[in-house]
Parts: sequence; C-alpha cells; structure tokens
Amino acid sequence: MNRMPDDYFADMYSQAPDPWGFDERWYEERKRALTAAVLPRRRFRSAFEPGCSIGNLTEVLATRCDHVLATDIVDDVLERARARLDGADVTFRRWALGDPWPTGSFDLVVLSEVAYYLSPQALDRTLDDLGEHLATDGVILAVHWRHAVADYPQTGDAVHAALAARTGLVRTARYADPDVLIETFEPGPETASVAAREGLLG
Repeated sequence: MNRMPDDYFADMYSQAPDPWGFDERWYEERKRALTAAVLPRRRFRSAFEPGCSIGNLTEVLATRCDHVLATDIVDDVLERARARLDGADVTFRRWALGDPWPTGSFDLVVLSEVAYYLSPQALDRTLDDLGEHLATDGVILAVHWRHAVADYPQTGDAVHAALAARTGLVRTARYADPDVLIETFEPGPETASVAAREGLLG
C-alpha cells in the first residue's frame, strides 16, 4: 500500500462532519497558532497545502500568502473549505499526495497531518517531487501528531526524520511536545536565520 485508501477518509467524514475536531478542540486551535508562529517569513508568494480538510489551516495560510493551492480527496469536504474561504485568494483542487504534482513552484509547501498516510517508499517519492516544485527560497512546513496510530503506515516522527535526512534540506525551526512536532526545512547547505534576514546581526 502506497497510501491510505481514499475510502478511509470518505468513511471518516460520513460518520462526522469534523472527525478530528478542527473547529472545536483547543488542541487544534493551539496547534494552528504554533504552526503560524514557526513560519520564518511574514509573507509568501505561493503556498501548497495538500490535505486541507475543511480549511481551518488554509484560513490561516491565506492571511500570510498571496495565493494558496489547497487540496483534498473528499469532494464534500472541498466544498465546505471553499465556503469557509469564500473571497480569499485560494484555489481548491481534488488531489492527493502520490498523484502527479501541480505545475509551477511554491515558496511554501505545508505538510500538515498528511505525510504519515504514505508508506516510507511513497513518502520518499513524494519528497523527490516536492524538491522539484520547491522554489529556491522555499520553505517546507511539516506538522504531525507524534503518537502511533494503528491504521497509519508510519508515525509523524518517522516522517520528520525522513525530511531531516534529505540531502539539500536544512532544518530551520523546531517545536516539539509529547503530542505534536512542528518543523521547517529550507534548501541548504546553509540558511539565514530570521534575525539575520531582518538585519539584526550586524
């Protein structure tokens, strides 16, 4: 199995409109705030967010990006996300990790609670594709639940370890607690810190 089957997610949403509690849980609200805070720049040109679900994080990204391409594999969910982001500069598309990548390049790619749905081999191929579509000044933002889930092909920590092992990427920020791991990676071998970019280091 290269990735979790599409029916798995369709099933989840058929049982509950918000199966992970994105709209209601303080855990999710806090995680979105932490995710936004870790971003190394105030503004991005073009962001790609696979697995946008009902658009909670997309809503945050839209305030920081000139344009966001957000995708999911459940049509009803995409419609709900469109309604949430009505009027924002966001394009929604049916797409899943493992499919051929959209054309163009992105200076922000957000892997939030999605990459552990891929097998290690499929993740490796996906990261190859990502590298081809990441702008030279691009940022990969990875956010994943750290506890093992029996259904998932791998853990969030394994996903982040795979990112950290990629040649040509440098980890530039990290937040970790027992539940969630949030990291940014940028093309290396060296990347200026936020303070350096702001001219604070002299």
